[in-house]
Amino acid sequence: QVQLVESGGGLAQPGGSLRLSCIIDSGFKGYWMYWVRQAPGKGLEWVSRIGRGGEGTMYADSVKGRFTMSRDNAKNTLVLQMNSLKVEDSGLYYCATNSNGLGRGQGTQVTVSS
Repeated sequence: QVQLVESGGGLAQPGGSLRLSCIIDSGFKGYWMYWVRQAPGKGLEWVSRIGRGGEGTMYADSVKGRFTMSRDNAKNTLVLQMNSLKVEDSGLYYCATNSNGLGRGQGTQVTVSS
């Protein structure tokens, strides 16, 4: 079964940084990949996307300039570097194969609080 496994979440203060990782099953190497998140009591929100070879990164307006998505196909890994974190960035973060969260794993929790 093709899987995605997220890690790297935790507690950060406002203005701090976290680095999320996602192990991509080899079956997903040819896919555009996405990060999506879900705040408590809210629906899934698209955060960022990246092309098959690392091209074409795009970001939601809410994270633009603060988050950076990258991928290393040799290591089957996605990374989401999150800087200048805000309280409203808190939530469960997933990597997925589309902006609606298709194929997402169990997620990794990000909590931004002072």
